[in-house]
Amino acid sequence: MAAMAEGAGEPELVSIPATPRGLSTPEGLSTPPVRRGGAATSGAGTPVRRVVEGLRGYLEDVGHLTRLNPQDAWLPITESRSGNARYAAFHSLNAGLGFQALLIPLAFPALGWSWGIISLTVAYFWQLYTLWILVKLHEAVPGRRYNRYVELAQAAFGEKLGVWLALFPTIYLSAGTATALILVGGETMKLFYQIVCGPLCLPSPISTVEWYLVFTSLSVILSQLPNLNSIAGVSLIGGATAIMYCTMSWVLSASQQRPSTVSYEPAKYTSFGSSLFSTMNALGIIAFAFRGHNLALEIQATMPSTFKHPAHVPMWRGAKAAYLLIAMCIFPVAIGGYWAYGNMASTSIILLHIHHPVVLHLRIIGPSVRCFSCLQIPPGGILTALYVFHSHDISRGLLAATFLLVVFNCLSSFQIYSMPVFDSFEAYYTGRTNRPCSVWVRSGFRVFYGFISLFIGIALPFLSSLAGLLGGLTLPVTFAYPCFMWICIKKPEKFSFSWYLNWGLALLGTAFSVASSVGGVWSIVNTGMKLKFFKPN
Repeated sequence: MAAMAEGAGEPELVSIPATPRGLSTPEGLSTPPVRRGGAATSGAGTPVRRVVEGLRGYLEDVGHLTRLNPQDAWLPITESRSGNARYAAFHSLNAGLGFQALLIPLAFPALGWSWGIISLTVAYFWQLYTLWILVKLHEAVPGRRYNRYVELAQAAFGEKLGVWLALFPTIYLSAGTATALILVGGETMKLFYQIVCGPLCLPSPISTVEWYLVFTSLSVILSQLPNLNSIAGVSLIGGATAIMYCTMSWVLSASQQRPSTVSYEPAKYTSFGSSLFSTMNALGIIAFAFRGHNLALEIQATMPSTFKHPAHVPMWRGAKAAYLLIAMCIFPVAIGGYWAYGNMASTSIILLHIHHPVVLHLRIIGPSVRCFSCLQIPPGGILTALYVFHSHDISRGLLAATFLLVVFNCLSSFQIYSMPVFDSFEAYYTGRTNRPCSVWVRSGFRVFYGFISLFIGIALPFLSSLAGLLGGLTLPVTFAYPCFMWICIKKPEKFSFSWYLNWGLALLGTAFSVASSVGGVWSIVNTGMKLKFFKPN
């Protein structure tokens, strides 16, 4: 019976990719003693029943995570399996709430009060549902954990098609966001410096590019933390600072007297095409405010999992707490920001910032609106409106503290969004060498990645003009692919509620992605794209 119990422990949860040849399991396990039920001691049970009870007891004790892929034990996402619900909440909050939330009031002039609130509410629950799908599909196949988004896409769509559909969007969401964070963080550091110093520091003796370098250096230093679990404290700081600056932005704005020319009249357009693309742009701003789905499986991969205690339970508990806090931030920012500034948040600022030496560095989406370009612009929206309209009414200390919180959040977000890229670098290295990365190799990868992101942001500033086109291609990661994955893996009964729901959301998300990409192309054709090299401003 003991031999049979040992055999029962073999079909364990195996991670992808396959185990490198010639390596043994890093975590060996001894066979636990077989439980002997009361029937065995009394002689009433049959031998078959005793075997079944023994196997059941063994599986309940050991679970299905008894052997890890050796390569997974070397990679930064999966080398530590000590995560819990608190860590999941910290990471989800840090990944899901950022500077994009400050831009949501810019969507309301095109949508108005009613449709703006309805669109924001629908988008929130839509992305929350797709997040739940990803959490459940992490262990959808018995004996397997899909630790990365691309792995789940391969399981759902096939090896080649899964890579084609998911690889580029997830890389863009990680590497592209990291580059954007360098630009946001560097410019915000410069603004903080100028606000603290006042007129004495204008013009700043340190150029914008040098501030980018300062921010990148700080990010690279923080990136030396070895794995995803080790940055839980950093994610806590990132989430807390995001909550604070979002709250400060709308509270300070709503507590001040509204400008006398504030208006809530929907914007008027000269043609149907302009109206359509402006509406799509507003919806894009709302959609891009929700981020982090490309990291959900990676966060869940840091947790232990057994039959009795599957990883999806603490992951979903942490994600629910995080997204409750996110809702408590984005809805007040949207409603409070539009109430405080109305249509002026997207029109008057563009007129005032041209002549102001501090606001000059905050590139805002203007009334002509570059469709879906909000992924690459520095923090604007309600934060810029707060400075433009109330800088004389609010102390410099409060304004400086708000900008400093943005810097801390950008530093923290850089770490979690860069972790999948670090993981890919090390997976390639360990796959070729069949050994884990040394401290120096791991450090070298992270220094290289940080400064290559800086180089791209400085050398190719015109890439922000392509953000609408490229950003549209990433929307399915949040709004469409999870529903397709559920259909392919879970195979709900045809014409059931689940079947209709997932097909409907998947097709609608795909259509929205296509419309976003078309809007990005239209924006490039309409406004043009200046090919400037090494001129980030």
